[in-house]
Amino acid sequence: MEQKNEVILKVENLSVSYGHIKALRNVSLEVKRGEIVVLVGSNGAGKTSIMETVLGVNTPDTGTVTFEGRDITKKPVDKNVRGGMTLVPEGRGVFATMSVLDNLLLGAHHELKGAEKKLNFVFDAFPVLGQRRNQLAGTLSGGERQMLAIARALMSTPRMIMVDEPSIGLAPIVVNSIFDILRGLNREGYSILLSEQNVYKALKCSHRGYVLETGAVVKEGRADELLKDPAIREAYLGA
Repeated sequence: MEQKNEVILKVENLSVSYGHIKALRNVSLEVKRGEIVVLVGSNGAGKTSIMETVLGVNTPDTGTVTFEGRDITKKPVDKNVRGGMTLVPEGRGVFATMSVLDNLLLGAHHELKGAEKKLNFVFDAFPVLGQRRNQLAGTLSGGERQMLAIARALMSTPRMIMVDEPSIGLAPIVVNSIFDILRGLNREGYSILLSEQNVYKALKCSHRGYVLETGAVVKEGRADELLKDPAIREAYLGA
């Protein structure tokens, strides 16, 4: 995979608390344009907290978030989405009682101009959604709901997509197709920050990774090097 050296996202010394609980401790990381970067760690390690804080859901105690050279620390979510980033949340997060089409249009709510062109793009990328555009989202399979969540994120025309635990609860064959989709989007030019418990598959499709434990980055490096790391193999790959 080719990548450029321009940093699209830079997180520096980010700390976040939920009440008395310290969720993130001086986290620093970066995503370069055209990269897939994965956050590796067990439940509660801080992966979701990083993504939500970058998007503007959480207010950091300390630290800065820079996107495309702009300081977006503490900026509201809607402004960050308009600015070119989006989050596909864990658990799909689609609106079950709304149609596939209406779910997609929600993704473009801040800029409905050109929605038809965006719809054509996502229906080309996800033909099954085009076939089921009038179907209720709640009647889709788990894999199809995950595709819908990713497609809805694309409707906001982002330049960086954050994807939180996309494989959770999905059958292995569906997981393979979701990772194929993420690789395809990356080839189209999207920068991707990925959180994933399926460490092997995540590192296989990523350029670089960060390993988190109790809210802190404990290791970082190229994905192929992390895959060979004995400590990571023992902790996450059962080897």
